[in-house]
Amino acid sequence: METALQHIELGVTGMTCASCSSRIQRKLNKLDGVDASVNYSTETATVDYDPQVVDTDQLIATVRAAGYDAFAVEEPGASSADSNADDASQQAPAGGGMDARDTARLEEAEQLKRTTIWAAIVSLPVTLVSMIPALQFMHWQWAALAATTLVYFAAGRVFHRATLLNLRHGSFTMDTLITLGTTAAYGWSIYALFFGNAGEPGMTMEMSINPAHASMDEIYLESVCVVITFLLLGRWFEVKAKGQSSEALRNLLDMGAKDAAVIRDGRETRVPIAQVAVGDQFVVRPGEKIATDGKVVSGHSAVDASMLTGESVPVEVSEGDLVTGATLNTSGRLIVEATRVGAETTLAQMGKLVRDAQSGQAPVQRLVDKISQIFVPVVIGISILALVVHLAMGHGTAHAFTAAVAVLIIACPCALGLATPTAILVGTGRGAQLGLLIKGPEVLESTREVDTIVLDKTGTVTSGQMQVTSVTPASGWTAEEVHRLAAGVEAQSEHPIARAIAAGIDAPEGTEFVNEPGSGASSLIDAHRIYTGRPTSNLGALQQAFDDAETDGATAIAVERDGEPIGVIAVRDTVKEDSARAIAELKAMGLTPHLLTGDNAGAAQAAAREVGIDPANVTAGVLPEQKVEVVRQLQSEGRNVAMVGDGVNDAAALAAADLGMAMGAGSDVAIEASDITLMHDSLGSAVDGIRLSRRTLKTIKGNLFWAFAYNVILIPVAAFGWLNPMLAGIAMAFSSVFVVSNSLRLRGFEAKFDG
Repeated sequence: METALQHIELGVTGMTCASCSSRIQRKLNKLDGVDASVNYSTETATVDYDPQVVDTDQLIATVRAAGYDAFAVEEPGASSADSNADDASQQAPAGGGMDARDTARLEEAEQLKRTTIWAAIVSLPVTLVSMIPALQFMHWQWAALAATTLVYFAAGRVFHRATLLNLRHGSFTMDTLITLGTTAAYGWSIYALFFGNAGEPGMTMEMSINPAHASMDEIYLESVCVVITFLLLGRWFEVKAKGQSSEALRNLLDMGAKDAAVIRDGRETRVPIAQVAVGDQFVVRPGEKIATDGKVVSGHSAVDASMLTGESVPVEVSEGDLVTGATLNTSGRLIVEATRVGAETTLAQMGKLVRDAQSGQAPVQRLVDKISQIFVPVVIGISILALVVHLAMGHGTAHAFTAAVAVLIIACPCALGLATPTAILVGTGRGAQLGLLIKGPEVLESTREVDTIVLDKTGTVTSGQMQVTSVTPASGWTAEEVHRLAAGVEAQSEHPIARAIAAGIDAPEGTEFVNEPGSGASSLIDAHRIYTGRPTSNLGALQQAFDDAETDGATAIAVERDGEPIGVIAVRDTVKEDSARAIAELKAMGLTPHLLTGDNAGAAQAAAREVGIDPANVTAGVLPEQKVEVVRQLQSEGRNVAMVGDGVNDAAALAAADLGMAMGAGSDVAIEASDITLMHDSLGSAVDGIRLSRRTLKTIKGNLFWAFAYNVILIPVAAFGWLNPMLAGIAMAFSSVFVVSNSLRLRGFEAKFDG
């Protein structure tokens, strides 16, 4: 009989580019009985394996043999999926706390931070004394060598180690370029110091324009320090920006209840959530989260399911209705029978959706790494060819060697390495000042490509807060009188609609308040019974106002006095002030807006009309998994999709989209699953976020163009022996200054929306 495959997730550390993840994946899939997928962006290996052929230790050993590190990661939600009351308390809580990936990432970021700081402190005096002759004291070159040696071997170790690892597997990456350039500059300097004239006491750096008269007295130690320090800064930034998915999953699963009041032997017993089993009955009091998915056995209440549906109006539930774990019981006492626990719950499945959606996004192969596969071997070949040709032509050894080294120095990837991180640092820094948090270079690429933008309704296009939008009085009554009496009733209720009606009104005091579940509420005011809720009698002339309110997506509330209708109040979630303008701007940028919501069709269409979205591009009444389906359907039609949302119910769709943007006022899970966080509670921030991202990407492209252009132009010049290595170093430094200066222009970016 065929053995069932087991599933495990491994956290993988030490990857520096997409080729690393591909290499690990190939190594794992060579094992018998293994089907593995490795994701660079989430630093995770997802493995299905035959336990009779291979075990976890072998999987981890295979990753380590490839030059990386790995460790088992607990499956989200798995800890309580099949647990029982005897051993559940011994299991780790799913999703809570940091896992080994988070710890390893934090340790790596902290190590890079420390290394970058001390490397900068050591590199600054080396650079100054090398570039300013007035600072060159007796034997300064040997002091510079000592400092540079420390930077080259200790600070540069992260690049050199990756280079050796990649060379072992026959590949070239950005790390190869860094090691190649710094080693060439360092090796030349060592040769000049020990075998040339550079080590003599009183030596000063003098530049010879004609390399044919080159001597062995030029050193390029400052180039080594500058390249390594700046690229360490870029690597530190990259590590900090990576791996958001585990944080998103942890925050999502932490939303669930931690314990439940289970009824056993006729008594309530509060137990950890992991000990709740299918069939258990538990009590949910007002203000408590529902412990797990289940069916209401008794009681009536309004349940805030906005984390699931995004709809701002709580759902009325009573005996026989299904409820979802982690939703909030707002009013009555409920007794619920558990129907699904652990990994089977809706919350756990939402976590799986987020994880799967993020893992499904192929990491962007960096442009520099792609080009370096060809660029590095070509540069080495040109350098060797230059040496051989000059020797064959009878030129002196110093001249030939000077030309060969000039090729390697001019190819040193300082500007190339700075092109992306400096633009990202400046662009994201400016974004932070404007309340726009961009998470990495892949995000910038996505903003350029998107042509369709999917918008959540509640909390994104609309305010998410219920407000009275109209009061229609019966003949003989005024709108103020109707609203005041209704507020007198609703002031005694905690229901969100009731709070909206009572807000800001000097309501009369009512007595003998009666809540009528599923219908409405009433109270005795001025010796009259005032009722608010669903109509209990014929509305007559008010029927049209009631119907119009519901057609427009509002919640219509009938107000009656002693059984006679006296008015209709419309309560709805209102559109944010700048939503219409923001959508017009998105259209002008070439994006087609779609409205996607768990709310009812009437409310969705009303909001779409108000902000200028085509009614054909509105999808209402959808659950989280259906939101993902809508996004993927648009993608299957060849569209590049951006998603803007704010709730937990949007998290999976945000992750599945090509570009996810979360409102900062929304849930932590939505923020972590997104690519851009909009700290202002304004849809206009999405416009500015896309504008800034596109501008930053344009700057990166410009930086890369000039970084490569100067190489393409000056490498042949160096190879012909027309470029002194000192000039090569100056040209390299100038290209770096240009790249940094171009990136600094992003500080002038201005937002169109105030937020």
